[in-house]
Amino acid sequence: MTTSPRPDLITPVQEAPFCASAPPIFQATSFLFDSYAQIADVFAGRSNRLVYSRGDNPTVSELEGLIARLEGTQAARGFSSGMAAICGAVLPFVKSGDTIVAVEHLYSDAYRLFETVLRRFGVRTVYVDGTDTQAVIDALPGARLVYLESPTSWTFRVQDVQSIATAARMQGVLSVIDNSWATPLFQRPCDLGVDLVVHAASKYLSGHSDTLAGLVAGPKDLIAQIDHEATHLFGGRMSPMDAFLVLRGMRTLEMRMQAHMQGGLTVARALSNDARITKVHHPALQDAPPPGLTGYGGLFAFDLAQGLDVERFCNALRVIRLGVSWGGPESLIVPGQAACGLAGAANAFQRFGVSARTIRLAVGLEPVERILADLDHALGLGEQVAA
Repeated sequence: MTTSPRPDLITPVQEAPFCASAPPIFQATSFLFDSYAQIADVFAGRSNRLVYSRGDNPTVSELEGLIARLEGTQAARGFSSGMAAICGAVLPFVKSGDTIVAVEHLYSDAYRLFETVLRRFGVRTVYVDGTDTQAVIDALPGARLVYLESPTSWTFRVQDVQSIATAARMQGVLSVIDNSWATPLFQRPCDLGVDLVVHAASKYLSGHSDTLAGLVAGPKDLIAQIDHEATHLFGGRMSPMDAFLVLRGMRTLEMRMQAHMQGGLTVARALSNDARITKVHHPALQDAPPPGLTGYGGLFAFDLAQGLDVERFCNALRVIRLGVSWGGPESLIVPGQAACGLAGAANAFQRFGVSARTIRLAVGLEPVERILADLDHALGLGEQVAA
């Protein structure tokens, strides 16, 4: 699979302040005025001068502009984490009595948001198998918002995003999608009719496991509503330093995503031919992906065969480490058996059929031969214990 045409990932030097080769960090909380008239104009809405970094900051704005261009949207907003971005994309648009349609197997913390905070305030969430396009469309009438992940967390099931987004628009339902896994290089949801695109920029966009950040991209009117009801009031704004780190990571995004994709495909295919693995959850090994998905991330899952000791397998790994998150240079696993113990998330795992024998693997940038050898060694030790 190949990437689609996209804007350059690096700001042209001639457009950067002082022709700097990297964007500067404006590590400032407030911006000053030369006169009463200037500050009065800002507060009256007659001027767009910068005021305070909880609103706008030049470094953050640089990243927002880049993401908007990559996603093909009019605007974008940066948040302090992926979950802050999800909250920013959802909470301004729902009220008590509303219904959200969400795909099954979605990110566990998004599930917890829907089932705790939103349920407490009278917002109902209906979960539908995202692979059944007609079932999703049939659930839309009367809903306020449809929330998608393509592919989904842990089971990595894809949706026909374009068909669902088209039906949602006809029904007057706002569509939101988490595009962290595919990135704008491998999927541009707004081209498929989606209203708002969410990114956990801590993952592939930053790519170095050293940043917490989130982004929402979409049309100007929706971003303006997010600004009015979330960006300024929640206080979860992206910091200038985090924006700088994501911008740094974006400079190598295309190269890294190609490496993650190829490594992930190689490992997934090898595991699918291993008798010690009962199933590999990777979109490339499922039905043909829907139009719009032009590549793959390196995150997927697999199920250990009965008899293998999950704990022994995990402890035997040396190249691959135990750790949450993904998108950085290191390979990481999270065992479903342990993740089911996360407070409030166990219901999501049980409800959506994630097995205690499921292992989520983020293939990093190590040589793929080392990753495969590490897996084979750990599977062998897990098998020996079972015997």
